[in-house]
Amino acid sequence: MSLLADALVARGLVDGPALERALARREESGRSLVQALLDERAVSEPVLLAALAEQAGLDFLDLDEHPIDPGVVQLLPEQLCRRHAILPVGRRGDAVLLATADPGNVVALDDAKALLGVPVVPVLATPSSLTSAMNRHLRSDSEIAGIGRSLGAAAHDDGEVDLSQVGDSVTADSPVVRYVDLLVTQAITDRASDIHIEPTEHDLRVRYRIDGVLHETQRSPKQIQAGVISRVKIMSDIDIAEKRKPQDGRMSVTHEGTKVDLRVATLPTVWGEKIVMRILDNSTASLDLTDLSFLDHNLETYRAAYTKPYGMLLVTGPTGSGKSTTLYATLNAVSKPEINVITVEDPVEYRLPGINQVQVNAKAGLTFASALRSILRSDPDVVLLGEIRDHETAQIAIEASLTGHLVLSTLHTNDAPSAVTRLIEMGIEPYLVGSALDCVVAQRLARKLCERCAEPYAPTPQELLGARFPWLEGEPVPELRRPVGCVACSGTGYRGRLALHEVMSVTDEIEQQAVAGAPATDIGRTALKQGMVTLRDDGWQKVAAGRTSLEEILRVVA
Repeated sequence: MSLLADALVARGLVDGPALERALARREESGRSLVQALLDERAVSEPVLLAALAEQAGLDFLDLDEHPIDPGVVQLLPEQLCRRHAILPVGRRGDAVLLATADPGNVVALDDAKALLGVPVVPVLATPSSLTSAMNRHLRSDSEIAGIGRSLGAAAHDDGEVDLSQVGDSVTADSPVVRYVDLLVTQAITDRASDIHIEPTEHDLRVRYRIDGVLHETQRSPKQIQAGVISRVKIMSDIDIAEKRKPQDGRMSVTHEGTKVDLRVATLPTVWGEKIVMRILDNSTASLDLTDLSFLDHNLETYRAAYTKPYGMLLVTGPTGSGKSTTLYATLNAVSKPEINVITVEDPVEYRLPGINQVQVNAKAGLTFASALRSILRSDPDVVLLGEIRDHETAQIAIEASLTGHLVLSTLHTNDAPSAVTRLIEMGIEPYLVGSALDCVVAQRLARKLCERCAEPYAPTPQELLGARFPWLEGEPVPELRRPVGCVACSGTGYRGRLALHEVMSVTDEIEQQAVAGAPATDIGRTALKQGMVTLRDDGWQKVAAGRTSLEEILRVVA
């Protein structure tokens, strides 16, 4: 690869100091020079690859667009492909096309040639597209299905899997252990947020929730059900003998060198225990509020509330709408060494450095209310309360916000104005609600359009009117974008999610309406006059910006 380095310097594409830093990084990490140059931002990826392809006399393939032959992919073992960052993608005559980001790695090419037994033709691919292609094609689905079938066949005679084969550690070597490990690994690779293991009458179904939508991935023989469920329980430190009541647990796995936590819940059903594993993405705990797709106006309104030294901020929405992520991002914004931040959560999903986190334990008598009473004697400046569930918790939280504390919490309401009336319905005095509450954020999550395949189009007037899109007849029809589907988004047309927000600041007029016991509709009308953007209108602005689709907003906002 020294020829590449010389060529880049000779053309003035990389300066000497940047190249030296990249070479030093390569020595430290053992990564390729190409990746080291990209890590150092010494040169852009397109420029680097153009120079690399020309220097090496290779073809360049965009693996996100180029069709990949699944049969050829299977010719090399997954471990070898990932170790050397290579992927067989097709054939050229008798030779196999081998995608690589580092054509100077002769060891990788020799290993592949020895295993394939035919000539290999290296083709150049970007590191990012190569990783994406490996994640798409080096999947564990076939291996998972094969293990499930073999376990089912082995258990056919006596009707169940030998529970002694489920292993007592995460490294135990048995088919059931491998089956569960592959399920979890594949879910993390597919960016799933939840894994559903569901017994049915005739088999065991596995579904992944990806970008908020469930996708069925496996159906395995019914006979392996007991072994799989027991294995997950052992990993999560859950009582395997108790099958009659729901249980909760937690486990950790290592995926590509990173520790990933999973929250596990069991639920007895008529066909056996259902298990749901929530994959906790620790990166969400370190997000900044600017990463959460707030409109500028909404972010300024919210920032004005959380920068106050006291008061109550509520984030509302259904389960899975990103409320916890918004609260953690708010904590990251307010947390400083000179203030004391304490949280009460059930459960503590993410461990945050520099913040005191308390886990609710109902069996020990540590409820939200009792924990909140205790932490108020621990000199807090900011209190995060996982959820306001009852009158007692709400009363203490309101009083805490009125006595000089900033209180952050969540509530289950459909929109922001309803939060005011919900607290009053919980038995809180209306004058206390009006005085304590500073801001309410209602939130939903919508899928983002895949940047690679989304296409522009002109919707018909009927579509716009039917969706109640803010458009007047006679005006030009706006150009929007819609999902298409490609290999990068697994054919769905969507990749990732963004938040929709409805931010209501509790002004003096809204406070007076709360004290007077006005209904949520009246409070909502006042908030709209004062500049509040509804969830639907926030969604329409993001549709107009090309970030999501009409259909997606209609799916998530009533």
